[in-house]
Amino acid sequence: MIVTDFEPLSILLLARSLETGGAERQLVELALGLKKRGHEVRVALFYGGGALEGALRTAGVEILDLRKSGRWDFAGFLVRTVRVFRRLKPNVIYSFLGGGNIVGGLVRPFAGRTKLVWSVLNSAYDLSVDHWLARVGHVLETALARTPDAIIANSSAGRAFAVQRGFPAKKVAVVPNGIDTERYRPDSALRREQRRKLGLGDDEIAIGVLARLNATKDYPTFLRAAAEIAPRTPRARFLCVGSGSDLDTLQRLASGLGISDRVQFTGELDAAMALNAFDIACSTSVTEGFSNAIAEAMACGLPCIVTDVGDSALIVGDCGVVVPPSSPGVLAQAIEHVLRRLDDHDPSKPRQRIADEFSLDKMVDRTIEVFRQL
Repeated sequence: MIVTDFEPLSILLLARSLETGGAERQLVELALGLKKRGHEVRVALFYGGGALEGALRTAGVEILDLRKSGRWDFAGFLVRTVRVFRRLKPNVIYSFLGGGNIVGGLVRPFAGRTKLVWSVLNSAYDLSVDHWLARVGHVLETALARTPDAIIANSSAGRAFAVQRGFPAKKVAVVPNGIDTERYRPDSALRREQRRKLGLGDDEIAIGVLARLNATKDYPTFLRAAAEIAPRTPRARFLCVGSGSDLDTLQRLASGLGISDRVQFTGELDAAMALNAFDIACSTSVTEGFSNAIAEAMACGLPCIVTDVGDSALIVGDCGVVVPPSSPGVLAQAIEHVLRRLDDHDPSKPRQRIADEFSLDKMVDRTIEVFRQL
């Protein structure tokens, strides 16, 4: 249900770019939902030209390119940003991710009566991002944490992490991500097409992870569990859908485990098509906030197995299996448990949970409520 607001707000969403990614897709969905409700919505980007801008332009959402020329273009970039804020005088600036939060915090004194809202989308410091500038940004964001008027975490775990870092607890609200259940749904035609492209036979069972290939997603645990299952389940195939810096290492691990012929590293695929090719979805992360991939898999009707990190257990509820992180043997047992009951799986149950608890409408309405309280 869409809530109609009597007084439209002027809202500026601030982010680094709109290249493909979970946070970026959430920004686009939020912008479209806010506009649908009659609010004046603009999106300001450090770097323009991202792949996800098209949907916003089609909907008539104005995109402002702040023309950041590179990492060291900082003083001039801040001046341009202040000029945009002063010209537009939005009711609310909502910044996304660390870079957006830092810039919002630095220019907050020049924004007049405009309210600043930060986003928190992680529930732990990402140790896979270890270059010095990322560490400096982490420290600077914490130092600026009292500048926003409100902070929105997309998970309870994210809120706890923010408060632990020193963010003021009374300012941090939880608004879970929203899932587009029209895009993410069971689709037999998509399933046939994607499985054909992947070379999967009708009788083969696809067990997959949809995530970046980096340390926080812990693909080694998935591959070691696959190596336990493979000899006992000849029809099982294991899909690793995503790109990232760990590809070569993971391919060598699969070869060392003797399962290279059973594992596919597919690279980036359309998420809805990839999930429709799956029979079982797994998340083996060692840290998460709100896992879009798991919620999207549930919207596609899939049985899900997740590690007990972030809000993953909360998302699956009684519609999935929860295992400890970094436990290949337990994960293998959980997958085989789901395999034995696959014929009895009811895809409507996980899908209904997402529609009831984590819809796009709920995410947009909860965000507006935070803005209104300011």
